[in-house]
Amino acid sequence: MKLLVYSAKEFEVPFLEKANKNSHHVVFTHNALDSETAHQAVGFEAISIFSGDDASLTVLEKLRDFGVKFISLRSAGYNNIHIKCAKRFGFKVANAPDYSPYAIAEHAVALLLAINRKIVLANTQVHQYNFLQDDLLGFDLNKKTVGVIGVGGIGAIMVKIMHGFGCTILANDLVHDTALIKDYGVKYVALEELLKKSDVVSLHVPLTHETHYLIDAMQLKVMKKSALLINTARGAVVNTKALVNALKKKEIAGYATDVYEKEKGVFFKDHSRTGDIKDELLKQLLALDNVLLTPHQAFVTKEALANIADITFYNIDCWAKGMESKNELGYETLIS
Repeated sequence: MKLLVYSAKEFEVPFLEKANKNSHHVVFTHNALDSETAHQAVGFEAISIFSGDDASLTVLEKLRDFGVKFISLRSAGYNNIHIKCAKRFGFKVANAPDYSPYAIAEHAVALLLAINRKIVLANTQVHQYNFLQDDLLGFDLNKKTVGVIGVGGIGAIMVKIMHGFGCTILANDLVHDTALIKDYGVKYVALEELLKKSDVVSLHVPLTHETHYLIDAMQLKVMKKSALLINTARGAVVNTKALVNALKKKEIAGYATDVYEKEKGVFFKDHSRTGDIKDELLKQLLALDNVLLTPHQAFVTKEALANIADITFYNIDCWAKGMESKNELGYETLIS
């Protein structure tokens, strides 16, 4: 099968080449999929896209007309593809679920530790030969309450890690994991109660109509003024405008995130030479000293990249053999 890999990053190409095992004709492009680059898929039966690619209605129409039949996502989330239209156009679509929940959960913990203990500021100061500790005050995680919103594969690992720190764990999810309740003392509560009582709130939900702006102005006002909000889910789970206002007013203590509401055109690119970022809200967010943002890198571990590559070519192999992939999406109604 001929496969075009959009948004191919240099560090992931070796993993994808290894997983392919010379079975398929693969072409890599650094370009993201959008209405301008869809024409590159002419002559390819299958494409692989990442979370920053645009597989909206207009793009899918073009891909269909160009003869593409299969779309394999190199991500667990699939809010960037119009699933209902993909089904109507006859595409087979599969994602890469559970490629490494440890990578994402561990990055969430890294963000939490870094913002709490002012690691970035401390590192900057000592490189300037400033060894004072005046602005580096944090708090013990031990005996604090951590609220985990979304307790699937990633959220469950977050629970286990935070339990290791000696934290009390509150959880919010439609499904209650009885093993976590029994083994880790997790208490499932309503969202408002979780927000009110938690010293740390960590987001691990997919982006759907129900979770879009799950954390809005009202929810931020409910949280403790001393609370930290951690987001390794999707940027639009949080209303960024409301968040910036809350941070400026000190309604919460800080925000650490690996994702942003409007990543397209900004993330996965180097803007350091031009400084050309037109998103004023992102500039406001980055200007705040109680914000820590990483560039959607939680998945960038050797293990995660190897698993993503293997899952991607498992999907392609299945389709090449005329079989269904176990990762094919159920065509739920999601945000397009």
